[in-house]
Amino acid sequence: MKPVALIVDDEAQIRRLLRVVLEGENYQVHEAENGQQGLIEIASRRPAVILLDLGLPVLVLSVRDDEQNKVAALDSGAEDYVTKPFSTPELLARLRAAQRKTRPEEEVSVFKSGDLIVDLTARVVKRAGREIKLTATEYALLRLFVRHPGRVLTHRHILREIWGPKSEEHRQYLRVYITHLRRKIESDPASPILVKTEPGIGYRLVSNDAV
Repeated sequence: MKPVALIVDDEAQIRRLLRVVLEGENYQVHEAENGQQGLIEIASRRPAVILLDLGLPVLVLSVRDDEQNKVAALDSGAEDYVTKPFSTPELLARLRAAQRKTRPEEEVSVFKSGDLIVDLTARVVKRAGREIKLTATEYALLRLFVRHPGRVLTHRHILREIWGPKSEEHRQYLRVYITHLRRKIESDPASPILVKTEPGIGYRLVSNDAV
């Protein structure tokens, strides 16, 4: 009996190419053009292997809660990583955050969470109605978070985006600037509610619909 392979990709040309390759290797191939169709195919076909376009929103559910697996999944393109068992409200919030990533053309220009307002177009940051002055690096860090609300950003990803690829192992840079940023945007920096720490992994900016 041929092993079943499922291709989940929104590009028809890629799916056709992969189908030819896999059928040549004696796989029974099925296709899906989006995540919803992919889930239906997974449930009905029970594929032996899944080829998934990481450009699609991917939320990893796993009983593996060690740091190495989480970091590897997030750095490989997963939107988020949730360990089992999980609470339903948390899962739904993280799914909403992942879905926002499917519409990059609608990238937010004004971000609001609690009493924090970030206007990316005007480059203005306010908390409780008062404008906050950020350094260039602090603003770049906050802008990175705002562009990925609710998503866990790994230490390596943040360091690479803000300081370049040669800074990926210098986590002390990041800790210092996270502390500076929290002092300016959090009502209580000692108990942050906006920039959450994901222990051993990175940080996550909480938005109004991703708590």
